Amino acid sequence: MSNERGKWGSSIGFVLAAAGSAIGLGNLWKFPYLAGKNGGGAFVLVYLSLIVILGFSLMLGEMAIGRRGKSDAYGSYNNIKKGWGVIGVLGILACFLIYSYYVVIAGWILKYIGIFVTGGLSGDPVNYFSDFIASGTSPIIYSFVVLVVTAAIVLKGVAGGIEKASKIMMPILFVFMLVIVVRSVTLPNASVGIKYFLKPDFSLITPQVVIAALGQVFFSLSLGMGVMVTYGSYLPSDTKLIKSAFYIPVLDTAIALLAGLAILPAVFSFGLEPTAGPGLIFITLPKVFSAMPFGNIFGIIFFLLVLFAALTSTISLLEVVVSFVVDQFKMDRKKATLLVSVLIGILAIPNSNSFGSMADVKVFFGMNFFDFLGYVTDNLLLPAGGLFLCIFIGFVWNRDEVKKEITNDGEIEFPMFSVWMIGVKYLGIQLLSLILLQAVGVQNTALVYALLTIFVVQILCGRLEGKRGVKTV
Repeated sequence: MSNERGKWGSSIGFVLAAAGSAIGLGNLWKFPYLAGKNGGGAFVLVYLSLIVILGFSLMLGEMAIGRRGKSDAYGSYNNIKKGWGVIGVLGILACFLIYSYYVVIAGWILKYIGIFVTGGLSGDPVNYFSDFIASGTSPIIYSFVVLVVTAAIVLKGVAGGIEKASKIMMPILFVFMLVIVVRSVTLPNASVGIKYFLKPDFSLITPQVVIAALGQVFFSLSLGMGVMVTYGSYLPSDTKLIKSAFYIPVLDTAIALLAGLAILPAVFSFGLEPTAGPGLIFITLPKVFSAMPFGNIFGIIFFLLVLFAALTSTISLLEVVVSFVVDQFKMDRKKATLLVSVLIGILAIPNSNSFGSMADVKVFFGMNFFDFLGYVTDNLLLPAGGLFLCIFIGFVWNRDEVKKEITNDGEIEFPMFSVWMIGVKYLGIQLLSLILLQAVGVQNTALVYALLTIFVVQILCGRLEGKRGVKTV
């Protein structure tokens, strides 16, 4: 089966596709409003630190598992160590659920492109947005358009579909982003927004800011959801994983920072609220575009930019699930793509109606369907997938085999390997346990005791591993 799997046509194609997966609504929709809500520069500083400490490490780990396992997210784990494929299942489930509400947001973006193409937003942006997402049929139709476009690309396979689309969309995305940034930072009083975004106030760094930044690292880099495992499985054995795992977070972070510079200076320039939350790009920014010269043109460019970012992510989310169906159920790519897309379309309907006919329907804990799936994926499935990834690399997969895979059997120098292993094996588990414990309501003293208990277990497992004759760090 491994010989029949798709392969990337080039290293740059893989990097662009993987970066495209990472560069999505997490950067352009979520990062700026999280920065706005969490102290601007304080959040950015914590986020950058966590990208270096954790983002690169887990990115490298997932890519290594995929290339070694040469299968989908479930099969790759299982091929390395029988019985551990359940880690991949968590990622596949996360992708399926995330795609079902991600496509709804992508549909909103498609609608806003049409608005600016036909002359711009008329009336109050708040009322317009609320009325549109509550309108029932229209948002669902736009979501289905995104589903069809994504499926058409994935149908063409790895090199002919995903890689080719990424090579086209990613350069355009960067150009459009630079255009918007230049326009934003040259607006009157934009310096206030730039200062807010880039100058950290250390007094604003709280545990909640750290947790928000850590969650954003996972969401933005597509970690814990099997994307990098799946994409890594299409890599040839001579690919330099360390270099790729470095470039992808760098590109992702660059876009996130540019997104902040594209949005927050404009928001401050027009005296609007930077903590507007998810409505920042659908309510606040249309106000900005309507008030600036040539606003319609910049509105079209901006929402096209966001659409390209969304599509590069929907492609990867669909590919993870399709790859699983193809590899484990021996279904051809066309049937698998159509089947998964139909199932996603069915689930997208209640997600979209969560703002309309199902707005008063509370699924769990007072949350509607859309919010509940977002909570489950962001706070439970993704950190759980990352936590088990760290456990797998640190305590299950033989350390020497890990090193061989990452260094191409010793051909590539990686002098920081032991430090990397410590980061994954101890720090990664602690940080991800923190997210999960917070998500299930463990707080204060109980949280500290829980993390200390986990640390003691980590040390004991490390010593037992050493006694069995396995090299430890």
